[in-house]
Amino acid sequence: MMCGDALLRQEPWFISLATVGALYSAAVVLRLLSHLALLLRRPTDLRRRYGAWAVVTGPTSGIGESLALELARRGLNLVLVGRDPAKLQDISETISRTRAVQTKTVVFDLSLVATPQGEEAMRRLQEAVEGLDVGLLVNNAGVAKPCAVYLHEMDVEAWVRMVRVNLWALTEVTAAVLPGMVQRGRGAVVNIGSGSSEAIPSFPLYSVYAASKRYVAQFSRRLYVEYRSKGIDVQCQVPLFVETKMTWRAGKHGKRGPLSRLVMPTSDAYARAAACWIGHGPLCMPNLGHRLQWYLCRVAPDRLLDALRLRENLRQRAVFQRLRSPRAPPHANCGKQS
Repeated sequence: MMCGDALLRQEPWFISLATVGALYSAAVVLRLLSHLALLLRRPTDLRRRYGAWAVVTGPTSGIGESLALELARRGLNLVLVGRDPAKLQDISETISRTRAVQTKTVVFDLSLVATPQGEEAMRRLQEAVEGLDVGLLVNNAGVAKPCAVYLHEMDVEAWVRMVRVNLWALTEVTAAVLPGMVQRGRGAVVNIGSGSSEAIPSFPLYSVYAASKRYVAQFSRRLYVEYRSKGIDVQCQVPLFVETKMTWRAGKHGKRGPLSRLVMPTSDAYARAAACWIGHGPLCMPNLGHRLQWYLCRVAPDRLLDALRLRENLRQRAVFQRLRSPRAPPHANCGKQS
């Protein structure tokens, strides 16, 4: 005991380090408990809290499709915004068949924003929402293609298209829907960002994509502060990998066990968690498995995370190079606006 007391007197840094570690551990535990409490809490009635209608961009596949179906399950009418008329019609008919809600569709190729065609599509969107009690906007549409490439290999048109959809279109659609929410004194905007810009120090070979998603998080935080007093909740959700066509093509295939499903949830599982988190803070990672990975990343050295991420993304690069080869089927790609 005397030796221990002497050590503590000689090494005051030990007490400081132990205190910092205890505080960090307590913070992690509190966050996990808050997550569990939210899951156990009675779901928020989004229609009553915000309004009868939701606008969802990119609703024809992946997270966007699952979110549209989940919001319909919760009783919200939907304005579905996407570039493919046939796919929009399919998801609209699916929702109408299974849920007692109304749907509208707006054909809008968001990569054409700020062009004459894009301005015409924006007018159609404004006309579609005019007079509706739009209480929720989900900016889900995004572009990740081309995937796993060095910046000097990207065609200029490709990254300009990515910036148009991920930044410019998201900003313009938000600006178009916000005035009605301000007038009614309630509403919510949910912008789908990415854990690649928040949970890890870098996302090599996806530099423009990760940077564009960082904009989404920063944009959302500023709007959260600006519009909270007006009764409008603005939130950026930052998922890690979710099981979609994009991640299936990039991943290692095989039978998925419980741990695999925790690490990479299905888009339907993600949508259920995402809907529960609407209105709870400016930045969130709704899936519990994703949050556990985020905590682990916080304690790992940046250099280690950089090395691991680069190795994995180089592996993905090899996969996508095979998919882009002339022998690959014509539908093979890594990500798209939907």
